This record gives sequence, C-alpha cells and structure tokens, in this order.
Amino acid sequence: MDINCVIVDSTDPERLAAFWSELLDRPVAGRTGPYVWLERGNGLGVGFQRADGSKAGKNRLHLDLESEDPAAEQARVEALGGRRLTEYDPGGFLVMADPEGNEFCVIPKGSVELDDEGRAHYLPTD
Repeated sequence: MDINCVIVDSTDPERLAAFWSELLDRPVAGRTGPYVWLERGNGLGVGFQRADGSKAGKNRLHLDLESEDPAAEQARVEALGGRRLTEYDPGGFLVMADPEGNEFCVIPKGSVELDDEGRAHYLPTD
C-alpha cells in the first residue's frame, strides 16, 4: 500500500485549508461535502474534513515539514496564524501548531542529527 492522502479533522475546514494552502504553496483544488482539498504535490493529497469538537491532547501523528531556513518558516507560520509550541523546545525540534492546534515540526532540509535520547540539535541556543 501507499499513502494517498493526509486528512485533517477540523471545526472550520475552509479556514484550515487556507492556512495550509499558503504554508505549503498548494492552492485549494476542490470541495466535496465536508471536505476541502489542496492541490496534490509529490503524489500526496492533503484534505480537511469537518469534524465536531475541538482537538484535545497531543497529536498521535504529525507532519515534519522541511525548509532551508526553519527560523524564517517559524515567522511565516506565525504570520499566517500558527504558533510555536515552546514546551517541546527541550527536544530540540521546532514544533509549531496550526490555527486549530494541530502540531507539526519544521526541520532543516537534509539530515537532522539526533543524540541518544532522540533530541535534535538544529535550533539556535539562547
């Protein structure tokens, strides 16, 4: 089997699709019933499904988005309505959340060095 599409539950699929559309540079490609779809990229679809209730707790699955400049992407995510989740800073990953609180990481392109505890070391230290 192959992964065809990632579906994100959302209380407001239009709003969340707009955020991810800008972030991933993928236009909204369609709407069907409770779904809003982004244009496919690299063979993978991304869709947003209307769901009752807000997200509760930590995601059990998250996306890692790679970037040449994670710090610049942090600023862009925040300008689009997302936020940094600083409680994950001790792990060394830049963990962000979309406007509905779904977590995702912004990692540098290429390999990420991990220590024996699974912590990353690409964030600048204060």
